[in-house]
Amino acid sequence: MNQIVGVKELRENLPAYADAVQDGKSFTVVKRSKPIFKIIPIDEDDDGQWERVVDFTKINKDGVDAREVLNHL
Repeated sequence: MNQIVGVKELRENLPAYADAVQDGKSFTVVKRSKPIFKIIPIDEDDDGQWERVVDFTKINKDGVDAREVLNHL
């Protein structure tokens, strides 16, 4: 079930909302009555849809050109 929560409420009570999400609840976060994002539990049965995060500064201290990264995708 998706519940609506304000940004201020979420910020002030984040640990309680984190526990609720861990228990399977979902939330739509609103700011000035407009939805801005959703918080949903992670699907533990996800079969590898996660992407690897890479620290490109380990490859090159100045980072890596975005075009080079896109060419490898």
